[in-house]
Amino acid sequence: MKVLIIGSGGREHALAWKVSQSPGVETVFVAPGNAGTETEPGVSNVPIAATDVVQLAEFARRQVVDLTIIGPEAPLVAGVSDLFRERGLRCFGPTSDGARLEGSKAFSKQFLRKHGIPTAHHADFTRLEDAVRHLDDVNWPIVIKADGLAQGKGVVIAQDRESAVSAVSEMLSGEAFGEAGHRVVIEEFLEGEEASIMCLVGGGDFLIMSSSQDHKAAHNGDTGPNTGGMGAYSPAPVVDRDMLERIVRQVIRPTLKGLHDERIEYCGFLYAGLMIGRDRVPRVLEFNCRLGDPETQPILMRLESDLVGHCMAALEGTLSRERAIWSGKSALAVVMAAGGYPQHYETGRKIDGLPRAGSGAVKVFHAGTRRQGDSILTAGGRVLCVTALGDSVAEAQDAAYSVARTVRWDGSWYRDDIGHRAIDRDS
Repeated sequence: MKVLIIGSGGREHALAWKVSQSPGVETVFVAPGNAGTETEPGVSNVPIAATDVVQLAEFARRQVVDLTIIGPEAPLVAGVSDLFRERGLRCFGPTSDGARLEGSKAFSKQFLRKHGIPTAHHADFTRLEDAVRHLDDVNWPIVIKADGLAQGKGVVIAQDRESAVSAVSEMLSGEAFGEAGHRVVIEEFLEGEEASIMCLVGGGDFLIMSSSQDHKAAHNGDTGPNTGGMGAYSPAPVVDRDMLERIVRQVIRPTLKGLHDERIEYCGFLYAGLMIGRDRVPRVLEFNCRLGDPETQPILMRLESDLVGHCMAALEGTLSRERAIWSGKSALAVVMAAGGYPQHYETGRKIDGLPRAGSGAVKVFHAGTRRQGDSILTAGGRVLCVTALGDSVAEAQDAAYSVARTVRWDGSWYRDDIGHRAIDRDS
């Protein structure tokens, strides 16, 4: 069996690593991949951009690829699944119609409101004067989001009117996020603890994956600007059995019913980013139509069942027969970033200290890397994701940081408190 993974980040390295372990899989291609996927046993990189929809479909046809799994959001919104399905190619990822849940914050909010799914109070705007007028009637702080895709960075928490007007002005002018910011969503600030729930969806059914918790803020103590994610762990203690049942009842099932009612045939990953408040109501912060990054890395470290089998069952409409099997251990991932990230950063720095092979308990997933001769160089803002298993979150944290401290390049940095909420719960 041949499998194609589309994308080049840490999530895609983790997918390729997990898929290569699947019974019956002989070859894994990654387009375009990175230095980590290039050196992964049984995995080959393909020099095709993740958004080059036509070339990807042609490659899959020519190589007789049995299954394609889409990693990032951009190719989904660009319609890669639509073209693959038109050409009779098996593709795990929603069509562009379904991908609007992530591709447009305004559409997502309207969907949530229409189908009675808990979320923050909100309004969306395309005209600066209307947005500024709305700011006269809000409670502070508020959250301002670019409508389109902004690589996880199009969110500003404004503490006062002055900073809110500045954020809205930059977004609507296109200065901050280009086309993604030409519509903005302004919503109430929700307090509580964040958690992520991802599931596989297909044939009108779903298979829940393990919970996780991401760390979006750049600096320790969850301070600083939002990033694509500085680390994550799984499972998230805030999602106990009762909370998971609430999430399924109040979020997942109504979402699938809403998709059915709107005649959106959805087959792929669905990710609900949630805020769980004191009232124990899981409110949706955002939908993603793919696996999260870096949440994927610890989740797939814990997954013991066959990911390819689950994806194929979703495509064949037999997902109700599947059962995900999870390690009883915790997993924690630490993102190592380039100096200056999430703003301006330099690439092309030589990485030293990479372990030659994982111990089984620790795996270094590559994200923004490329190979040059015998050297591995930085090629992005989030460069590596050091992921470890442990009998507790604290043990996984110790294992991940012990490896992270041995890896270095000029300007490298990382948060050193990933997992603090879970560890504080146990102390």
